[in-house]
Amino acid sequence: MSSATLFSPAKVNLFLAITDRRKDGFHNLVSLVVSLDWGDTLHAELAEETRLICDDDELPVDQSNLVLKALAAFRESTGWTAGVKLQLVKRIPVGAGLGGGSSNAVVTLRAVNALSGNLLADDELAKIATKLGADCALFLQNAPVVMRGIGDQIETLDNKTLQRISGQSILLFKPPFGVSTPWAYGQMAARPETYLPSDQAESRWNQWQKGESTDLSDLGYNSMESVVFGKYPAIPALFRLIREKFGLLPLMSGSGSASFVFLEKDTPVDEVTALIQEMWGDASFVTIAGLA
Repeated sequence: MSSATLFSPAKVNLFLAITDRRKDGFHNLVSLVVSLDWGDTLHAELAEETRLICDDDELPVDQSNLVLKALAAFRESTGWTAGVKLQLVKRIPVGAGLGGGSSNAVVTLRAVNALSGNLLADDELAKIATKLGADCALFLQNAPVVMRGIGDQIETLDNKTLQRISGQSILLFKPPFGVSTPWAYGQMAARPETYLPSDQAESRWNQWQKGESTDLSDLGYNSMESVVFGKYPAIPALFRLIREKFGLLPLMSGSGSASFVFLEKDTPVDEVTALIQEMWGDASFVTIAGLA
C-alpha cells in the first residue's frame, strides 16, 4: 500500500464528571464519550521526504502537532523510516473540547501502520496512542465508550445501551474563542467543590444505563461548566436563551468551548442557528452531526 485516506472523527462528552485530582497532577473522570459522523480527513502517502500539510493556516505543522508526534512515536516503536506526506483536511475547531488533536493522532498511527505493511498489532498501536494522550484510547474504538481514570480506562457498552445512543443527531456549535483545557483543570483543582465524587458520578451513569429512556438529555452533565461559565459568560447566556425559547438542554463538550443540543424531528434548527449567530456573531461555528 502506498497511500491511505482515513476519516478522523470529532467526539462529544454526553456525560463528564471530573471526580478528583491525583497526586501526579492528572484528574480522574467518568465520562460517556461518543464519536461523531463528522470530523477531519487525513491522507497519507509514501514520499521522498516527510512533511505535514494542513488547509487550516492557524494550525501549526511542526513537531508540536499531534500528527507528527504520532508519526515519531510510531517510528520509535518500529524503526520504520520511510518518508510520508501527510495532508490534513481540518474541520474540527481547535480549543473546542471535541478531541480533534487526539483523533488526528490515532488515525495517523493507523495510516502509517497500513503504509508500513501493518508492522504493529492493534494492541501495540493502543499502547502508543495512550502515551500520546489519555483520551486517544477512545478513538481506537468504533463505538461509544465510558472512560474512567485519566481517560485511559475504556469500558465498551452492551448492545441495548448502544441502540439508545447511536444514530441520534445533534446541533454542534462553538463561539469564536476556545477554552484552554489545562486552564480549566487548574481552575477545578483550585476549587475542589467543583468535583463530583466518583460514587455520585457512577450512580448517575448507572441510573441512566439501567433505565429505558432514549432521551440523552436526561443524562447530560459536565463538571467543567462550573468553572468555564464564570470566565466565559457568553456560553451560559446562550444556554439560558436556548432553554427558554426552544425547550432544549444545551451541554458543553469536554472543557469547551464547543457545545451541543440534541435534535428532534420538530426542532427548528434554522431558528436555533439564528439565535446562536445573533448571540455569538457570524464567526461562530454551527453544524449538524450524528452520533456514530
